[in-house]
Amino acid sequence: MTYHDKFQITLIIIAPPDQVAEGDRIFKSHRSWMEATHYRNGEKALLSYNVSKGPELSNQTDPNSAPTGNTCFVLSEIYETRAGVLDHFNRSSTPQKYKCLGNRYL
Repeated sequence: MTYHDKFQITLIIIAPPDQVAEGDRIFKSHRSWMEATHYRNGEKALLSYNVSKGPELSNQTDPNSAPTGNTCFVLSEIYETRAGVLDHFNRSSTPQKYKCLGNRYL
């Protein structure tokens, strides 16, 4: 399936080793919140939700480079229209309510 002309949010969060478990917890909670609160049909529909996780490499253009010890979390959300993105942010809490992960707020 293609998502041409759809609206996407992509975040890359780099977590130090001591914050990886917290990242796992946050994204598990975020997934549950997304499933419970987001539209599946219509102009606000969430079409795709994906979180991937892997080692941060010392040279991102060389897959054989040494890992830094940090972990990258990549969040991707695709919505039918801009209205879905706006609805998402209207439903979410302010950043102050989120815990910090690697100096980034989720």
